[in-house]
Amino acid sequence: MSIVGKLLANRRAGDQGLAWHRPNLVGADTFQMTSPDFDHESSLGTIHAGKRVGGQDRSPALTWSPPPAQTAQLLLVIEDPDAPTKTPFVHAVALLDPTVDGIPQGALAADDPVPGVRVLRSGWGRGYLGPTPIKGHGAHRYVFQLFALTEPITAAGGKPVESAKPHAILDAGRSLGRARIDAFYERP
Repeated sequence: MSIVGKLLANRRAGDQGLAWHRPNLVGADTFQMTSPDFDHESSLGTIHAGKRVGGQDRSPALTWSPPPAQTAQLLLVIEDPDAPTKTPFVHAVALLDPTVDGIPQGALAADDPVPGVRVLRSGWGRGYLGPTPIKGHGAHRYVFQLFALTEPITAAGGKPVESAKPHAILDAGRSLGRARIDAFYERP
């Protein structure tokens, strides 16, 4: 066990900071999200982990049932509430065309997004950042959250969406509905 992981074992950001709990993103309707790459509350494969821990930083494939009819845009957020930080670590933020009903594996790559997906800033840089929890810190949960927005987000925090920080993007949206699927990853 890593000494750093052991020292930080009881320090976790917690669920309360997740986008899921933001008042502006709590929607009245819900829809379903699934993944062919993992089941809800199961482990993510190494391919989805960060390169630093032997993975490929490849975002999992996701599919979802139709969002509410009035959806103007979809907001996808992936967060780690078990990070030893003040707030959950943001692994990806993307805006999607409301007609998109799923994304293939690797669709959240900053340099090669799929049509209908705008990959935005994450916790470090742009695009999907695979799990890289501290060795010895235990299993971390990765929360994949999809929000059906009432209006498209064109700017956030006084900046264009491409340069806005993740939390400014989360503050800018208003949700009609939402879907969620959770996964775990523990560094060997």
